[in-house]
Amino acid sequence: MTAEPVLSIERLHVGLPARRGTAPRLLLRGVDLSIGAGEVHALVGESGAGKSMVGRAVLGILPASVRVFDGSVRLLGHDWLGLPETLRRKHLGSDITLIPQDPQSALNPAYTIGRQTGDVLRLHLGLDAAQARERAAQLLAAVQIRDPTQVLDQYPHELSGGMRQRVLIAIAFACRPKLIVADEPTTALDVTVQREILRLLRALQRDEGAAVLFITHNLGLVAKLCDRVSVIHSGRIVEDGTVNAIFEAPRTDYTRALFAATPRHDRPAAALQPIAPPVTEALLAEARAYDLQWLRRQHA
Repeated sequence: MTAEPVLSIERLHVGLPARRGTAPRLLLRGVDLSIGAGEVHALVGESGAGKSMVGRAVLGILPASVRVFDGSVRLLGHDWLGLPETLRRKHLGSDITLIPQDPQSALNPAYTIGRQTGDVLRLHLGLDAAQARERAAQLLAAVQIRDPTQVLDQYPHELSGGMRQRVLIAIAFACRPKLIVADEPTTALDVTVQREILRLLRALQRDEGAAVLFITHNLGLVAKLCDRVSVIHSGRIVEDGTVNAIFEAPRTDYTRALFAATPRHDRPAAALQPIAPPVTEALLAEARAYDLQWLRRQHA
């Protein structure tokens, strides 16, 4: 019997509702995506392709102006979008967590690291102040921060970018979540620190058995970290499969163009090829055609 996926997205349509004289505008177009327990699943595409919008929909934190038109998001077999706001907030930070891309803005500059880590533990695990501080120190040690008890009393601006990102990873894993949404978690870091953070993230993920939705534009990171990959453009999944299958034999022109535009460590002198306009123009035309069909179905 096949195990229930941790996350299941089916035909998800998200966009801006119609205003006077305009039709609804789709931002996500029939997205299908499934992540099993212990799987690291990459969502890859250019800026504006819809990657972070998928992550926001999964977390239930879409912008106020955006709505879900159709489709479903199921977490651990339960209707996630249909949960009342109070219940969804109860699961955020415990069953499902976020590792954002900018550790500087994600941490509150007015509170110590101990306060911010401890708040999560007290809220979701019911620990008292002493227990939360002890557990917070253990979490910081687990993400290889030296002198964790000292760091608990420091403020975010007193830490390096790499240390701040380690704190966010510690907070994300604090309650042993079933799913982690990692939204470009190393973009703000230099290459050396990036490699250390990715190694740490993968080790913790394997130890805890958590599923990860890894949102990125970097195919090199996908090759090192992920098990499966979905390629997105114009809010549509254009290709998906195992990392090995797609890296060895991509099926679409767009995926092949992404590879051609990506630096290769094994071919450092090879010229990078920009994505040819006909490739993206064809995808945009398909998206417009999809929108017309979707609008007709809505009014049928």
